Amino acid sequence: VVSLEVRAMAFRNIVPLSLDSPTHAVCVLGMEIFLDVSGCAPRTCESFSVDASLGVEVRICGAAPVESREEPAATRWPLSRPTNVLVAMTSPNFAKDEGKVLVFYHQPDEDAPMATAVLHLTGIGECLAWLRPEPVFLSSLQRTWVWGPGGWGAILLVNCSPSVAGQPMDQSKVFSSEVKSLSQMVLKVQGPSCVIRNCRVTLHTSKEESEKARVYRPQNDSSTTFELVLGPDRHTYTLAPQWDDVKDTLKETFYVEALEFPSASFSGLISFSASLVEESQDPLVPETVLYKDTVLFRVAPCIFVPSTQMPLEVYLCRELQVQGFVSTLVELSERSNSQVASVYEDPNRLGRWLQDEMAFCYTQAPHKTISLVLDTPRAAKLDDFPMKYSLSPGVGYLTLRTRDHTVASIDTIGKLMVSPPVKAQGREYPLGRVLIGSSFYPSKVSRDMSQSLRDFLRAQQVQAPVELFSDWLMTGHACEFMCFVPTQYKVEGKKDFRLLLASPSSCYKLFEEKQKEGYGDVMLFEGLREDQLLSNAREAVTINQLLADTKMRRQNEYAEKCIHLNRSILKKELGLQEEDIIPVPQLFCLEHVANAPSSEQTEKLYARPYFPDLVRMVVMGLNLGIPKPFGPRINGTCCLEERICQLLEPLGFQCTFIDDFDCYLTEIGDFCSCANIRRVPFAFKWWGMVP
Repeated sequence: VVSLEVRAMAFRNIVPLSLDSPTHAVCVLGMEIFLDVSGCAPRTCESFSVDASLGVEVRICGAAPVESREEPAATRWPLSRPTNVLVAMTSPNFAKDEGKVLVFYHQPDEDAPMATAVLHLTGIGECLAWLRPEPVFLSSLQRTWVWGPGGWGAILLVNCSPSVAGQPMDQSKVFSSEVKSLSQMVLKVQGPSCVIRNCRVTLHTSKEESEKARVYRPQNDSSTTFELVLGPDRHTYTLAPQWDDVKDTLKETFYVEALEFPSASFSGLISFSASLVEESQDPLVPETVLYKDTVLFRVAPCIFVPSTQMPLEVYLCRELQVQGFVSTLVELSERSNSQVASVYEDPNRLGRWLQDEMAFCYTQAPHKTISLVLDTPRAAKLDDFPMKYSLSPGVGYLTLRTRDHTVASIDTIGKLMVSPPVKAQGREYPLGRVLIGSSFYPSKVSRDMSQSLRDFLRAQQVQAPVELFSDWLMTGHACEFMCFVPTQYKVEGKKDFRLLLASPSSCYKLFEEKQKEGYGDVMLFEGLREDQLLSNAREAVTINQLLADTKMRRQNEYAEKCIHLNRSILKKELGLQEEDIIPVPQLFCLEHVANAPSSEQTEKLYARPYFPDLVRMVVMGLNLGIPKPFGPRINGTCCLEERICQLLEPLGFQCTFIDDFDCYLTEIGDFCSCANIRRVPFAFKWWGMVP
């Protein structure tokens, strides 16, 4: 359990003593009072001693005790040297002046004190604390947040409820069971009523931090209605305390929620303070701050989930008229024991936004884990997606605002890739690493992920991003040439996943083998209609024709170089060995940007899959939905499908090939864009790592 320990602000009031009459002071638990023992000391006295009643602690610093021939009744301290006498209370009082401190002043060689100063103390307890699952209040280290197995800190969850996201803030809010998901912050004040009734308690935060969270307090008239006390444009709140007349105790429970995830302009840390202010009875004397207690929260990060995690729920558009796609995906879901949720919308949009513009992720506190859809729309007109209204109960929805982007943007968050947990270069990444697409060098036509999205991913701190070169691809997405799949068995010291990398050289090697075996006249794309080939700018070719196409070979040599560069980066940054990588036969061809206005067209050519992309598979545990490549059929079997099965089935995978040729090069892109999968969160808790 991650906990936050709370400590008082180091207030040290200076209290002068008097020999004429007793001095009275209020001491808040956690605060030390500095006693001025020299101010009233008689001139003939050279030392002093201190005695205190039960519940009062006295600490003397700065000087050694006075040596004496006889054992004194109490330790004496010199008045000739600077000496700090600090007094603190160990428990609150329920009557005024219960605590008592006596300071005795001694002349040289005299056992009996010459004079005595008396201090009467009234102890008041104030504690502002994060309430852990077990209601325990702690008393130190409140101003820090420490990562790691031995760390501590309070955690806030972002309000991701689709029903309230984006709605204007009201002065009250009605909860049902929703309140249980919020972090609790408890304020407790104890002390004699004659003292604390002259005080007020103010809950406050900075103006900047008030924009990042909301604090609610239960209203007296209803157990389900909560008053908004802190939030945007509201950074202070003075309590109208309801005192317990029997115990002279004030106890208030507040409920706190965050409004946004960490970002470049927001560290994710939010502090709240409670100040105990003594109101003056004299109009000429200002009020006095007796005590200030602070509690620090960290907003839980947004965590992305790799394809190696088991699926929980599959979202898809059933209107899609892609042959066999919907039924096959439903079958794969049943095999992996995951649910299927339908998303209905305008068929003209064909559901391609389902993965392009949104990603399933999760956020987590010790008491609750929330799955959510993070949406980064690329066009202002597409703000209100049907996905928001199709989510299962308990699944959140949040929009991450970024700039508008072009059709070929690298910012498509739904195709953001995450590695499984890895260890690389002496560091562990128990939640994997986010893979960011990049151009690697600036040019007039280069494309990079927007700075705002990069900053957002880095600010989460728990999935340190890795930059890959992806600008060579038409889509700019790394998922066009790589994919992670889980392995069936976990072996000590071995990776529990494999990286599938597109490999043009493996594809050429396979076709050359078939050519040598006498199958050079067998055709690619055999069995497809002429209109299907025409609409996708493809034509049926034989193995011999493809191998003789020098232009195609040069283009794939370029693609191989780009993939090899990324291969080196992935091996270094993810700690991969060659045995962890499986080359998948795949060819690319270079074309101009598709579906882009003429004003946005450039001379640069980008790579697109020549046949449906085999690494753009739906991973559902050991069940893989793979685009049907329509490769050369030899003895009734596609040789590309056969090679994929030879590579993956020995590892325990079951390969299902899905016909999506009608959409793989059209506006949809491929069938993976028409579905999105919510997966099981990591078992590892994010606060247990060290970023």
